[in-house]
Amino acid sequence: MATIYTPKQQRVLLIISLVVIAGFILIGLRQYTIALLGSGIIYVIFRPWFTNLVHKRKWNRLLVTILLILFSVVVIIMPFLALSLLLINRIQYYSQHTDQILQLIEKLEKATGIQLTDQANIKNLVKQSAGFASQQFPSILSGTLDVIISLGLLYVGLYFIFMEEEKFLKGLRKYLPFEDDTLNELGEDLKNMVNANILGQALVSLVQSILTGLTLWIFGVPDAVFWGTVAFFFAFIPILGTPIVWGPAGILMISQGNTGDGIGILVVGAVVIINVDNLLRVMLAKRMGDVHPFVTLTGIVLGVPIFGILGLVIGPLLLAYFMVLFKVFERQNGKLRLEAAREEKVLEKKAERTVQ
Repeated sequence: MATIYTPKQQRVLLIISLVVIAGFILIGLRQYTIALLGSGIIYVIFRPWFTNLVHKRKWNRLLVTILLILFSVVVIIMPFLALSLLLINRIQYYSQHTDQILQLIEKLEKATGIQLTDQANIKNLVKQSAGFASQQFPSILSGTLDVIISLGLLYVGLYFIFMEEEKFLKGLRKYLPFEDDTLNELGEDLKNMVNANILGQALVSLVQSILTGLTLWIFGVPDAVFWGTVAFFFAFIPILGTPIVWGPAGILMISQGNTGDGIGILVVGAVVIINVDNLLRVMLAKRMGDVHPFVTLTGIVLGVPIFGILGLVIGPLLLAYFMVLFKVFERQNGKLRLEAAREEKVLEKKAERTVQ
């Protein structure tokens, strides 16, 4: 049967149909976007192990896939959920016992001589902060079904990526609008960005949080485990980081008359905890890549409202990768401009010969 559309119109309508359907799919899965991104991120993290065991040592693919999935659950998912739940429980506790927060702030004001704000504003700020934090962290208690679905999607996607790796990579090369050399470069950049923003930064944050918690515990600060957990998440933020935790703790200890303990916290924080960041970055320089702190900070500001607390790592990762794609786009356009200029010169020479 004849159609009323020309071939060009058919192609345009086909593209429009694909975009519209893809839009509906993305809208339907929007709350599970993190799970889909997580599949790709965990694949990039464990791909060297998978390649070594399956392609080089010839281990059974299914066995390796199951082992890597179980390992990621034990090493990545469970600790993160445990830290999140610990933090949320303590934040909710402090939001219901604002008197303790008010006492600490009063002591801090006396120690520094700076009037921060009145008590009513502090109470509202604590309650708002607790509500905001509860929304950012995945909570098993408040969203069991969503957590199960998200983790299910993440690991189903990861399973099929590992089990059908060759088909998956072939599909990427087929449908992404880049040349092979560019795709290889993008793959290498993606690996570096994941190493920098997830593996490297998570390791640095973990070490700093452990040191912060130990320092506070040694010098007698109450609830040191909680504040060490807070330090882990703050450590992702460039420049500010863990001083947000141990700085006020040291000042409060001094204000309470524990001058030696307070000075000890400040000295350990300034000399050890801060410099551990620089030391680890030097040691991990080859694996962490070169991500500017401004990119990380901007990525966090963009990522947290969209992805919750996971935006601490996903936001900088997406922003850094966007910059890589933009550089690739710029380079490809440069090549096209050079080719167009060459063709134009060839045509000019042909025109000159024709005139002669």
